[in-house]
Amino acid sequence: MTSATDSSASTTERFSPLHQAHVDAGASFTDFAGWQMPVRYSSDLAEHHAVRTTAGLFDLSHMAEIKVSGPDSATYLDFALAGKISVIDLWQAKYSLLLNEAGGIIDDVVVYRLGDESFLVVANAGNRHPAYEAFAARAARFDVTVEDRSDDYALIAVQGPVARSIVEATAGITDLRTPLEHLKYYRATDASFEGLPLLIARTGYTGEDGFELYLHTDAAVRLWNALATAGAAFGLVPAGLASRDTLRLEAGMPLYGHELTTGTFPAQAGLGRVVNLAKDTDFIGRAASEEGPSAEARVLVGLVGAGKRAGRAGYAIFDSADATEAAGEITSGALSPTLGYPIAMAYVAPRLARPDTEVYIDVRGTRIPATVTPLPFYKRPK
Repeated sequence: MTSATDSSASTTERFSPLHQAHVDAGASFTDFAGWQMPVRYSSDLAEHHAVRTTAGLFDLSHMAEIKVSGPDSATYLDFALAGKISVIDLWQAKYSLLLNEAGGIIDDVVVYRLGDESFLVVANAGNRHPAYEAFAARAARFDVTVEDRSDDYALIAVQGPVARSIVEATAGITDLRTPLEHLKYYRATDASFEGLPLLIARTGYTGEDGFELYLHTDAAVRLWNALATAGAAFGLVPAGLASRDTLRLEAGMPLYGHELTTGTFPAQAGLGRVVNLAKDTDFIGRAASEEGPSAEARVLVGLVGAGKRAGRAGYAIFDSADATEAAGEITSGALSPTLGYPIAMAYVAPRLARPDTEVYIDVRGTRIPATVTPLPFYKRPK
């Protein structure tokens, strides 16, 4: 069964509960899935480098939160998602995929286990309604309640080498079940902020150490300000969506709508391991996943370009400088702020997927050479 929560799509422009704080900080805004979100505060480069060297403060309140509870929660999620969710521990997080019957990706999600019969699923902002509708439809034969709780949650991320020190120094954060020094990657802990429930997860989308903090929207501004105050001594800066995009690209992390779509098989995107064909239960998309994509289906690779001209999403890829038929297409690309050279993710014909293969990117009519390379482009120092 599902809750009566209304998750119908709306054309109304939406604002984060932190919108005024961003305005006061001089942010520039962009539309993202109907939300007005900060794209930058100072400069893309400064915010990117801050996350790699100190820390950045991100507003992710546009993300979607779906609560799953009830006696059948674990077995239901095993059916609804491609991974085996029932085996994760209390306060553990797991990355998974919501597939359609054809094996394509409706969304990629992170699932947190908050209790024996309680889970929080975090979906992408642009997929809030398709994801909720898919989860609701799949709940019919299970004793579960599925609730779209997106409007109740604010999500703030602190990402970077000194992220832990900043969260530990933030006034008002108390009652942690697990001290942050003992909190492992892809684990979470309940806590309090000024006496209100707070979930702190050691997860993120930048390739750096960091934490994502979930709490009720009413307390969002107070937590944002408290984190900013604590982080001032550590070099924390507010960071927008532009830097988040170059950070995740360097870390080889896919973005829905670019690397992932309803027409993409997980195996094409290098996510075949996320689909658990060994689990002893059926799940939506299983039959199609077992068959897999065709032998000619394009696969996701990393590309390193020559010079400083970066390929962008939609640019065609050719297997020679004079080829007339495209053999691939870039899905995300940028001049890497950390590495100093062009990088991109792209889908290419299987014959071009081997590392060190040379290809050519059509950059506004000019063929620029690039080399296939394993993902990710950047790994944080241990």
